[in-house]
Amino acid sequence: MFSHVMIGSNDIERSKKFYDALFTAIGGREGRVDPKGRVMYLKDGGIFIITKPIDGQPATHGNGCTLGFSVTGPEQAHAWHEAGIAAGGTPIEDDPGVRSGMGVNLYLAYLRDPDGNKLCAMHRMPADA
Repeated sequence: MFSHVMIGSNDIERSKKFYDALFTAIGGREGRVDPKGRVMYLKDGGIFIITKPIDGQPATHGNGCTLGFSVTGPEQAHAWHEAGIAAGGTPIEDDPGVRSGMGVNLYLAYLRDPDGNKLCAMHRMPADA
C-alpha cells in the first residue's frame, strides 16, 4: 500500500538484524546496505528503508504512528511476530488474532522494534471469518 517508507534508527546494525528477521520470516530477503549506510528492503513493490537521522539528532519513534506490513495469512503473521520477538522486539497490545470492526475482519499482530516504533502485521480475512 506504500511506495516507500523510511525510518530513523540510532543503531543501524541492531535495526538491520531485527528487520532482517522480520522480512525473512514473511518470505522477503535481508536488507541491502547502500553507499550512504541506509538499509533497504524490497517487498511486493514497496521499499522500506532504515537510516541514521538525516538531521543528526537521535532517532525517535512516531508519536501514535503504526507501520503496517501486509502478510498473506495468520501463519505468516505469527511467523513475523515470533521472529520479531526473537530478534529483540517487544510484543504489544493483544496477542495476534482476528479483530472485527466496520464490516472488516483483520488478523493483526503488533510489535515494537528496538527503537520504539510500533509495527503491525496485517492480513485481511474473508468476510465470513
